[in-house]
Amino acid sequence: MHIIRGINHLSPYHDGCVATIGNFDGLHLGHQSVFAHLKEKAKEYQLPATVISFDPLPHEFFPGDTPPRIYPQRDKMRLLKMLGINDFIRLKFNKEFSQIEAEDFVKNILLKQLNVRYLAVGDDFRFGKMRKGDFQLLKNIGKENGMEVQDTSTFKAAGERISSTRIRQALQAGDMNEANRLLGYPYSISGRVRHGDKLGRTIGFPTLNLKLPEIIALRTGIYAAKIRGLDDETYYGAASVGKRPTVNGTDMRLETYVFNFDQD
Repeated sequence: MHIIRGINHLSPYHDGCVATIGNFDGLHLGHQSVFAHLKEKAKEYQLPATVISFDPLPHEFFPGDTPPRIYPQRDKMRLLKMLGINDFIRLKFNKEFSQIEAEDFVKNILLKQLNVRYLAVGDDFRFGKMRKGDFQLLKNIGKENGMEVQDTSTFKAAGERISSTRIRQALQAGDMNEANRLLGYPYSISGRVRHGDKLGRTIGFPTLNLKLPEIIALRTGIYAAKIRGLDDETYYGAASVGKRPTVNGTDMRLETYVFNFDQD
């Protein structure tokens, strides 16, 4: 999967792409349905399946109550690759970007720079300065410029609407079974092992330490865990999520003691 970070790193897609735009926090069953449809269109058009998102997410940039992320950015990219997306375009959302007029966003970024030939978005999608852009504007400009625009219907499983909000609530409650059911796969976090305070080894329980975002939906506490990536084996262990108040910790960490593993 190709990753393009920021509008300044965009080079014109001469042959074009098929794309979808959104926050995609969670990459749940509903998102997976959109991506499956996008990949079908990518085959039809013989163009790359492209996901366009933002960092920070728009609701994180503006003042107010910010819902915690389901996944760190690293895991969003890992899962997009796993789901068969060809290109991930990560647009930096800042004050300058928030002032782009809706029409300019469509004409200059989607059409001129990305040459989007097919676009799938929710019919409630809003964008551009003051959120003036909507699905109808996309349809109208697309029709004039050879970009097909299709709305994505709300995804339901067993009659229930699947949403990032419901997954976030399940994670905050520590209900992993419900979160996994809505995601369609087991929730997991990845990262590079970093040096900790080396306190665990002094009592015979050395841990793998991963840094977490300060605001993440996963409830603090102790979890049973499966660990992959140390070698070819799958290990089991006990994982702590939180700031470690008993040792005056300040940063969010995932610390995992791995059973039957004694290597560095």
